Formats: sequence, structure tokens, C-alpha cells
Amino acid sequence: MLEGKNVNLRLVEKEDLPLLAEWSNDSEYLGEFVSLPQQSKSEWEERYNNLSPDTKWFFIERKDGTKIGTMFHWPVGGMLEISCVLAPNERGRGYGLEATLLMVDYLFLSKGVVRIQAHTDAKNVISQKVLQRAGFKKEGIVRRSVFSNGEWRDRSLYSIVREEWKVQKALTRTL
Repeated sequence: MLEGKNVNLRLVEKEDLPLLAEWSNDSEYLGEFVSLPQQSKSEWEERYNNLSPDTKWFFIERKDGTKIGTMFHWPVGGMLEISCVLAPNERGRGYGLEATLLMVDYLFLSKGVVRIQAHTDAKNVISQKVLQRAGFKKEGIVRRSVFSNGEWRDRSLYSIVREEWKVQKALTRTL
């Protein structure tokens, strides 16, 4: 478990997959910028069983253990990409920023990676502000790169490199 001040990141276990399946099929949870994949529990189990060793799924949990979102990281051509989604009633409270900072701290402290990147819908201003506050720099727009909700959409690409990170910002303890 990765511990922060207000939230922790806990690795997803096999018994957690029903909740991931439920959230992945909930348009309110995913929000307006993510397509609705409609994946069954068995499809989540298959994905879980076939994860590469460098891909990790985490729950974002409040200090009382309540699951409020997800954070993922996976390899992309020698670097790592991250993604964060919070439950609608937990957005706007700083949890997404803290979870992002926790993940960046963890990856730069534990992996030999020099770059972490993230994509967000080009119209998702809130996610872009979170990434910027976490030290990510906007690199540009990846045009028509994802099909979501019936249309091809642009995504904004952000990254942070090890030299920009410099010091641990949120990670207080690992268990």
C-alpha cells in the first residue's frame, strides 16, 4: 500500500474485480470524457490474469478504507503511463491530485523510469489542471486518437521527467 496524507493507493486483488467491473460499466463513474467499455467480471478477470509485470492496478482509498477511485500504470515504449478516475461524489476534493502525486513519487522512487506520461480528453480541463499541479508539462494534442461516445476525440498529452520531479511530494510510507 502507498500511503499519503488523505488517501492511500492499494493494489487491486482478484476479489476486487467485481467492483472494477461495476465501475467500468457505469457512465456516471467514468464521466463524460471516457467511453463506456461494458466489460464483464470474467473479462476483468482475464485482463487481470494476463497483466504484464510492469502493469499495476490500484484502488484510491480514503483513510477509512472506502474505495473512491482507481489509478493504473503501464509501460509504453520504455516509459510509464498513468491514469486516474475518481467516483463522481469524490471529485473536487484534492484526492485525484494526491493520488497522482503518490503514483509519481512511487514510480520515480522504485523504477528506473525517466518519464511518466498521461493522456486526458482535450476538453477535460479539470484533469489537465490536476496533471499541471502534479508537475506534468503539456506536450501537445494527439488529434483524433480515441473513439469515445460516438465520435473521434482529441487527447492532450502530458509528461513529467525525472529531472523535473526532484523531490518526493506525497508518499509518506509504503506497506
